[in-house]
Amino acid sequence: MSVSFDYSGKVALVTGAGTGIGRETALAFAKAKAYVAIIGRSENNIQETLRLVTEMGGQAIAIQADVSQEDSIKAAIEKTVETFGKLDFAFNNAGIEHKAIPAADIPSEEWDRIISTNLNGVFFSMKHEIPAMLKSGSGSIINTASGAGVKGFPGNGAYCASKFGLIGFSKAAALDYAKQHLRINVVAPGIIETPMMQRFTGGTEEGRETAIAQEPVGRAGHPKEIASTVLWLCSDLAAFTTGSVFVVDGGQTA
Repeated sequence: MSVSFDYSGKVALVTGAGTGIGRETALAFAKAKAYVAIIGRSENNIQETLRLVTEMGGQAIAIQADVSQEDSIKAAIEKTVETFGKLDFAFNNAGIEHKAIPAADIPSEEWDRIISTNLNGVFFSMKHEIPAMLKSGSGSIINTASGAGVKGFPGNGAYCASKFGLIGFSKAAALDYAKQHLRINVVAPGIIETPMMQRFTGGTEEGRETAIAQEPVGRAGHPKEIASTVLWLCSDLAAFTTGSVFVVDGGQTA
């Protein structure tokens, strides 16, 4: 069954929109006729996403920004509101991973690098998205966690810490603004066919098969499957949903 959304006149912001889940979600918002702010660190990648959106007849802007730097993401959010007049939806998807390493062996600088993007980046983004949405009277924010945000994985201490923290922060913030018509939820993907998965598996077929073997459904997920969850969470169909974590992982953490 196919479900379509109509977000005509709505404004959606997507971080980490240069590749993978972020790009696919930006395209999905554009297909639903929303205005889209495509945000990412790589100018080449976000311009390619912009090209794809424009090619399909969508309206968007591409803004280079680093979510780990508050001034950078603040400026990107301000540019979005300045361009489109408001902000209705935000998908805070930007995130990075690290190589598997035992907890006590994680270099301090590597810990800081992961936390700065995966956790601080969500805090900085929401800090400036929320006031913009409150001015409009409502909004929906979805943050990207991971299966590693609901279950521990060996060698992934910093990554797990960032994603568990993201979930806790999202739940608390959802309660802060529940009565102000601002909904905040989390999507936690499993193993998805993205550039991050390629890095995680070492780019080898053997590594890919080992990763997919963790999935009870016997395959990796597709970025479109996460994008559809995000669009549903922005819709009126999810009007009674806030402070929730949607694990979309083929049963990996069941």
